[in-house]
Amino acid sequence: MKKITLAAAVLALSAAGLAGCATDSPAPGASSSSAAEQAQQLTLSGAWAKAGDAGGMTGVFGTLKNDGAEDLTVVAASSPAAATVELHETAMGADGAMAMQQIEGGFTVPAGGEYLLEPGASHLMLMGLEDGLLAGDTLPITLELADGSTLELEAVAKDFAGANENYGSEDSAGESHGDHAHGDGESHGTAEH
Repeated sequence: MKKITLAAAVLALSAAGLAGCATDSPAPGASSSSAAEQAQQLTLSGAWAKAGDAGGMTGVFGTLKNDGAEDLTVVAASSPAAATVELHETAMGADGAMAMQQIEGGFTVPAGGEYLLEPGASHLMLMGLEDGLLAGDTLPITLELADGSTLELEAVAKDFAGANENYGSEDSAGESHGDHAHGDGESHGTAEH
């Protein structure tokens, strides 16, 4: 019995010695501030979404605000209300016309600054709406930042006649598509949001 107790004591002392070797330094490549603290620096004020039909698309708009001392980049978004959410921008197409497309690198919100999401410019694009989105409905959205932190928010749906962008094509999975042109109430294709 004494041999077992002595062996247990040796194991306990060894474990304590190893624990004393641990450090509190972050892992290589990890940020010194926690992910939760970084996500807390970002807000989306005035968040709203254009009302839309089930199976269709809609845009989400508002003003991203960064209260932190470092630039923050939103790299992805998701919502249980849609099959896919993409970050979109307005860019000059090969034909010289302005077109809406998925943005490369995400939305960078400058330290202490803002990034505007608005019709005809940068916005969140929700595709494959699970249910219809009526004026007054609340839409849950999750933003993912470059450091892996996330921000949960809500946008209120409203009726809006503008923001009629269209896709040229979409595959059966709904994940790949052509660019969509933007016009003030103009429609150039078959799918509308």
